[in-house]
Amino acid sequence: MNKLKKVVTNNLFLYSILGLCFILSLIFVNHNHSFYNEPIAEVIETDVKDKEEVVDSFNNKDLLTTQAIIAKVINGEHKEEMIHLTNKFSLSGAYDQEQEVGNELFVSIDSGKSPLTGTITGVKRDTYVLIVAWIFIFVLLLVGRKQGFYSIVSLAVNALLISFLLDIFLHSSNISLLLICGIGVILFTLMSLLLVNGFNEKTFAAIVSTLLGTFFSLLITFLVMWLTKEKGLRYEEMQFLTSPPQVVFMAGLLIGSLGAVMDVAITMSSSIFGLYEEKHDISEKALRDSGMEIGKDIMGTMTNILFFAYISGSIPMLILYLMNDFPFGITLSINLSLELARALAGGIGIVLTIPIGLYISIFFVNRKRARL
Repeated sequence: MNKLKKVVTNNLFLYSILGLCFILSLIFVNHNHSFYNEPIAEVIETDVKDKEEVVDSFNNKDLLTTQAIIAKVINGEHKEEMIHLTNKFSLSGAYDQEQEVGNELFVSIDSGKSPLTGTITGVKRDTYVLIVAWIFIFVLLLVGRKQGFYSIVSLAVNALLISFLLDIFLHSSNISLLLICGIGVILFTLMSLLLVNGFNEKTFAAIVSTLLGTFFSLLITFLVMWLTKEKGLRYEEMQFLTSPPQVVFMAGLLIGSLGAVMDVAITMSSSIFGLYEEKHDISEKALRDSGMEIGKDIMGTMTNILFFAYISGSIPMLILYLMNDFPFGITLSINLSLELARALAGGIGIVLTIPIGLYISIFFVNRKRARL
């Protein structure tokens, strides 16, 4: 009874602290205008001035609306002054949107004009981003408890780490991006798995499996690109980079496939060690057969996750090309060649990680048996 009371008290204390942090962070983002260098204006009044139907050369129709806005500047040297803005938005809303009273906008103020005028450069959305982030944190803690907390810490550390590694690359012309991402993969794997699962044989097996599966995937992809001389790969989306697009593509592939490979590795490791903990005298053959069945079950879903994750980002461009009567084959080639290559490479990594994770986990199980 005392133990239960202690657990309830600790949980209430933790969620009270989190609730307080949530409220304080909301108060901060709603009063953080002075921290921005760019002027911010709150919309006070809107008025539709004009509506015009437009038709392009491919007979695509849209409705273009011109909106007059009066807003109040809420930071900077023009604070508390009214500013007049013009907002044009289309019915399709691809790159624009209708502004409403209460919206906070980043603006560029025209100098030397009275009354104050300017142009809209963006929308302040940090409040909404913060709310979604807190929902994610609360759900993760509610479901994962201790592991959920370590997952949040791991995510934050990995985000800082990748930012640091990219900063090193941008400020050093002598270091290869692929080498930096390779080091990053090792660090991401160690951070994520050790924080969430702790220092034990299950974690060590998952770490080794993840690294082998990821780097084998990269090696096979490199060999295929070398043998085929990269025919069919379109690097148009990287045309503004000063680095070789092949290196950037391989580096992105390495980071992109890591998550799925890590998921498969920890699933295989947890399954094998779970079977062993349930029945210590289970035979190696039974572990191998059960592990392969588990691997077959997750193989299809994980490869589909990679496929959908990569392809989903190209849907807007596919629609844009097809609506403008581009040939179907060219549309797919330009927009999906790299995405499909990434999905296939990640799929190879997933499939390879299943037997790798299985046999490495069995190896660590046998080591654990030998110590008993």
